[in-house]
Amino acid sequence: MTRVKRGKIATKKRRKILKYTKGFRWGRKSKERAAKEALLHAWTHAFRGRKEKKRDYRALWNVQINAGARNAGLTYSRLIAGLKKQNIILDRKILADLAKTEPKVFGKVIEKIK
Repeated sequence: MTRVKRGKIATKKRRKILKYTKGFRWGRKSKERAAKEALLHAWTHAFRGRKEKKRDYRALWNVQINAGARNAGLTYSRLIAGLKKQNIILDRKILADLAKTEPKVFGKVIEKIK
């Protein structure tokens, strides 16, 4: 079998891993084995964080909608139930934005429900 020189490929692979670990502390930014291990953990946390971000935002929107609804003399659950009953298709993100930035428009939506 012929001899295979892997110098370039191995170096490329190593550089790629170390590029991802830029800014890590201690040897995890410069030592290949430590960098690989750090990335395994970092990417699992990043994956989980992307899922958690969606949860956090939905919870925030619920709080903002509830605050807007209570200013109009309605509870969050009654507001959502009324929206479903009237077939008003507005998601929580839009409702929260309306409650926060456009209270008059949010009030009109609540008037539709009452």
